[in-house]
This record gives sequence, structure tokens and C-alpha cells, in this order.
Amino acid sequence: MIHSNGLILTLVGGFVLAFALGMLAFRLRLSPLVGYLAAGVIVGPFTPGWVADHSVANQLAEIGVILLMFGVGLHFAPKDLMDVRRVAVPGALLQIVLATGLGAALYQLLHVGLLEAALLGFSLSVASTVVVLRTLEERKETKSEVGRIAIGWLVIQDLVVIVALVLIPLLLGPKAGGDGWAVAGEVGWRLLLIACFIGLMFVVGGRVLPWLLVRIAHTKSRELFTLGVLAIALGIAWLAFAVFGASFALGAFVAGVVLNGTPLGHHAAERSLPLRDAFAVLFFVSVGMLFDPQIVLKEPLALAAVVGIVLVSGAVSALVVARLAKVSRSKSGLLAASLPQIGEFSFVLAGLGVSVGVFSHNTQSLIIAAAIISIAVNPVLLWIADKAAGEKTRKPQGAQT
Repeated sequence: MIHSNGLILTLVGGFVLAFALGMLAFRLRLSPLVGYLAAGVIVGPFTPGWVADHSVANQLAEIGVILLMFGVGLHFAPKDLMDVRRVAVPGALLQIVLATGLGAALYQLLHVGLLEAALLGFSLSVASTVVVLRTLEERKETKSEVGRIAIGWLVIQDLVVIVALVLIPLLLGPKAGGDGWAVAGEVGWRLLLIACFIGLMFVVGGRVLPWLLVRIAHTKSRELFTLGVLAIALGIAWLAFAVFGASFALGAFVAGVVLNGTPLGHHAAERSLPLRDAFAVLFFVSVGMLFDPQIVLKEPLALAAVVGIVLVSGAVSALVVARLAKVSRSKSGLLAASLPQIGEFSFVLAGLGVSVGVFSHNTQSLIIAAAIISIAVNPVLLWIADKAAGEKTRKPQGAQT
């Protein structure tokens, strides 16, 4: 009886606890994501009490990733990226290289192999799109210079991770130990299929999807339009995975990018937002279920090291690149305070690392702990950036008087 109600119990337990702890985190001036992750820890197997059905939670989390990436695509405009490419592209790549290098350099302190440490560093290099977007929205900075740079930065990192999600199983999975030419051929074939998918989406989908949205809009039914948008996101994500061998995330992202260029793209984003938010909550709850709180006591130095990698790589890369591009000190500081945290894609990479046999569950728990801490610390970093910017704007006024 309990097994047959696994889906309902997981939804009820996940949403109720996530709401309660999300509200608590909000009252404490933390990101609600901290509360959602804590809810997952409570219903996970590493804490006493009721344990949610993890297989069900994982499938719900996969839908959450699909809808999250669909939302990223809906907000992605190539023109906006081109406008901030001097900062966003080198900055995002520098953060990835710096975090990956720091992870590899600390492999002995982390008590893992060099390959695992490098992949761990890579997992710690991707700032959370959800956290940054919500921070920018709260501060009304989405359309500002800092907001456009941050969004471009996130898009570049997301694209790198999407490619990594395709290549890592091929290069590090069970078949990776075979003939090098065979592996290279498999990688080339997979990339060719993905290129065909992307080309097909922009050539055919670019004509069919706008026409389809217009036809649905003519029904003047909110329900049908919302359902149509979700059907497009989920259907194309499945098509990318089942036919072209790409990830669900890539399929959803490309679908969002194609729809973003249509007249009804903004309307599609609004309609899909409630379900995107709901499944994103379940995604973070499912991640929290994987976290073993004992890692804090067992590996305090390793945990301090991974949190340090997140904070240093994000802040340093933002400050260096922004200042070289002659962005003002206050804006550089705000960018440097916004980026040093990790989230959804770090969790996806952690799960992938476990599935290909590179990560242990302890390493996965370190990544989740680093995410919780970095997200919790983020408001403090923003406060420091605001104080520094305020003092610098006040000093010249005092000098004038």
C-alpha cells in the first residue's frame, strides 16, 4: 500500500517540507533553495524518520532539470550574449579552468584520485542559474549591465556543461577503456548527431514551432497554451535523447532558444513558469536526499577546501576579467559577489560522476554541502559588495565638501 502511494507521498512530503523550510530560510534572509535542500536531507535515507521514494524523486528531478533548461533557453538571446561577450565568455571559461585546476591541485587533501579531483573541481565551477537570476530579479538588475554580463556568463557555463554531459559518459564511462580510435569515433558520431539535431531544430523547428504556438494561441485557451508549451519542452527533450543521443537538458535548452525568437516566446515563458518552479523545488529536494550530513564531521578540511574553490574561483575570475574589461569597481564587485555559488548543474555533474564510477558518494556529498554553504553565504557577499560600493560613492562626496 505504501509502495503504491509512493508518488503521492513523495509529492506531499517534498512540497510541504520544502514550503515550510523555504519560508524559514526566507525569514532568515537566506535563499529558499537552502530550505528546499534541507527538506531533502530530512526525507533522505541518511536521517531518521520517514524516507521518500528516491526512484520517484529522481524521475521528478529529471523533469525539473528539463524545465529549468527550457527556461534558460527562453531567456537566452544570442544578441545579448554578443553584447557582453568581452566579459562573459573569458570570465566563464576562466572560472571553469580555475576551479578545475584548484580541484586537481588539492587531490591529496581531498583524499581522492587526480581524475576525480579534477572532475570535482569542474563540478564546483558552474554558478547556479537559479540563484543568480533570482538575485538579479530581487535587485531589479536583470536588464542592467551587470545583469546582462551575469546571464551571458551563466549561459556560457551552461553550454560547456551541456557538452560535458555528452562527452563524460563516452570518455570516462565503462566503454572508455577500449580502443582509443573506437572511443574517438563514438564521440565524433555523437557530436555529429547533436549537430544534426540543433540544425534541424533551427531550420525546421524555427518554422514549425512559431506556427504551432500561433495556432494554439488562436484557441484563446490558457490551459491549452500552457499544455502546448510543456508538450513542446518535454517532447523535444525526449526527441533529443531518444533519437539523437543528446541529453534531455540539451533538447530542452534548444527548444527554449528556438521559442525565444518567436513573437509568443515571452508568453510561453510566463505560462511555463509555475510548473518550472514547482519541479525545480522537487529537483532540489531530490538532491538533498543524496546528502549525508556526517560528511561535515568526517571531512571538515575537505569540505573547507571545496567551499574555498567555489568562492575563490567565482570571485577572482569575475574581478579579474571585469576589471580588465574596464567595468566599474562597483559593478565588478557586484558581479564577483553574485557568482561564487553552485547549484543545479553541479548536482547533475555530481550524479553523472557517480553513475560513471568516478565519484564516490562522499565526493557527491561534498559537492552538495558546498552548494548549501555557498548559497547560504551568497547574501553576505552581496551585502559586503553593497557596503564597499556605498563607501566608494560616499568618499568623493566628502572630499568635495
